[in-house]
Amino acid sequence: MKKFNLFNEIIVVERSALLSAINSTKEFAITYEGALIMSDFESYPLIYRGRVLPAPVSPLAPQQSRSLNDILGHHYAIVEDDERILIKAAAAWKEILNLNIRHCDYDDSSGDGISIFADKALEDMGWHATEFNIEYRDMVNIIESSCDGILLCIEQTDPYQFSGLGFIFDKECARTHVRAFCKQQILEKLTNDPLFTKENLTDDELEAADFFGL
Repeated sequence: MKKFNLFNEIIVVERSALLSAINSTKEFAITYEGALIMSDFESYPLIYRGRVLPAPVSPLAPQQSRSLNDILGHHYAIVEDDERILIKAAAAWKEILNLNIRHCDYDDSSGDGISIFADKALEDMGWHATEFNIEYRDMVNIIESSCDGILLCIEQTDPYQFSGLGFIFDKECARTHVRAFCKQQILEKLTNDPLFTKENLTDDELEAADFFGL
């Protein structure tokens, strides 16, 4: 997976496409890759989603053009470069979090760590694996190092700050690698850890071992 750190990344949007979306008065979104989309908003990691309504017309006040900062919001740092719009979105993280949290594959945005996968097959593995003290973070490390996807995040080192959402593009890769990892870890515990000898296993641990074919 690629780490898309909003502190470092600049989202490049085509000016004409953005103005067209704004002038449509319809809801639109900007993906992390700078694409403009008008539907299927929960299929992509987004950095903006909204609808721009025209200002009411008053015969007493002349129409004034609005800046892109006024339209998108002042949490977005915008530079206009000929036919490109360059956007820095780290300061809009709270808005971006709210846009994406319902359709990400896992949430690592708080200090509580990861506790659930959106994908049912992965969540079944995670739920059983915890019986053998295998944490979701252990499984996510495997996914992030082996499979295609995006970790949409803000991360800085001084002072250290991290908050992120994971989007797994290749679910089958994630399922295959997580299952193999959990099976290997559980087998090692069953073989070498006195706390997990067959005669000492609880019913839930027996069920988990059976789930992984052990």
